[in-house]
Amino acid sequence: MRINELKLEPNTINFLKSEGYTELYPPQKDAIKAGVLEGKSILVSVPTASGKTLIAMLATLSHLSKNKSKVIYLTPLRALASEKFEEFKKLEKISGGKIKVAISTSDFDSKYNELDDADIIILTNETMDAMMTFQKSWIYEIGLVVSDEIHLIGDSGRGPTLEMILTRLKTGYVGKKPQIVALSATISNSSLLAEWLDCKLVESEWRPVPLSEAVYSNHTITNQDRVESEGNLDKKRETRHSKPAIGLGLDIIENGAQSLIFTMTRASSVATATEAGKFVAEKLKKDELKKLIKISKTILPRETEDQTKLVKKLADAVKNGTAFHHAGLDQRCRTIVETEFKNGNIKLLTATPTLAAGVNLPARRVIISSVFRFGPNGNAPISILEYKQMCGRAGRPQYDDEGESIIVAKGSPNQYLEHYVDGIPESLESQILEESSL
Repeated sequence: MRINELKLEPNTINFLKSEGYTELYPPQKDAIKAGVLEGKSILVSVPTASGKTLIAMLATLSHLSKNKSKVIYLTPLRALASEKFEEFKKLEKISGGKIKVAISTSDFDSKYNELDDADIIILTNETMDAMMTFQKSWIYEIGLVVSDEIHLIGDSGRGPTLEMILTRLKTGYVGKKPQIVALSATISNSSLLAEWLDCKLVESEWRPVPLSEAVYSNHTITNQDRVESEGNLDKKRETRHSKPAIGLGLDIIENGAQSLIFTMTRASSVATATEAGKFVAEKLKKDELKKLIKISKTILPRETEDQTKLVKKLADAVKNGTAFHHAGLDQRCRTIVETEFKNGNIKLLTATPTLAAGVNLPARRVIISSVFRFGPNGNAPISILEYKQMCGRAGRPQYDDEGESIIVAKGSPNQYLEHYVDGIPESLESQILEESSL
């Protein structure tokens, strides 16, 4: 199905085309067949980067063309909320100012009038919870709810808040039950979640770019078939650096592509980007380095008090073609990093796993430096679901024929291949255990 076949206004069709949309992905077609443009509630459970945002945007445009009620877009992260705000803000221009878009991620009182007048409101789950607690008047005007990264309902930290929000919404807490468009990564009990939400299920394993998954151990890369893979994932390849994650990142940069390294702590993301920069800079041309120096200067603010050690480290890393991305950076710095990585100026990006949760920064090769993270129960392995989200960032639509994901392992690769590469994402479980819950 092509974009111009959709029953939307001509200026909307032209806008979507200008954004690069010409033909719908299979999951997007399935969502339309399920009735998302006719007000039907749906749960979309598909791999990372398979076009979920366009489904939400089409549902939003269709809803606002037929109704006067508000659309709210819920996200688990401020970084993701900011990204979606920038995307949906474009709708103001194509509507001639008829559609107003607002965002609230922390101090909602200062934005009260703006939120009250807005047609689309982007919020973090925690902010929405506060809005409901204080019973802001506009919550009774909600007609469509988009819940992004809804699989985090099974997270012990973030899950309870999201579950309570959705329980209130689907049971008519805000008056009329709104249409729900829930966006999820691939999960094993998606049918149960859809039933709880009273949504139609749209499920698919389709990806816009094929993914090759592998494990690096003892100077050997072993792919999911336990044999040499196609493309750049050779079975044996000496790494370019004593630290395998950096070496694997440098390896793909030599071929003119970008790499994304996931580390489990903020400190390690900074250290890895700093170390990698010494070697990335050697591979760049003079004009590329000049451009990076200009970008670096935009990171350092003029106000001396804001020139923190962290910001200075980021500016220094960017000069060398690398950067780090984590929640410790302010929104201004994160936006610069995201923009310049998308533009191809930053060649190697390090990030904590929160980046995998929605922020759209794909790279040809994704390297997962470790599958262990220190938490309340000590050093524990990450979930299969979290792994699948990270490796799902591999492969840039319209640029790469294949995405590559590599786990850096200690010991035999077989246990990593069997558990993570061949594994099925865990089932979601309620984190509040009430009768009304999932």
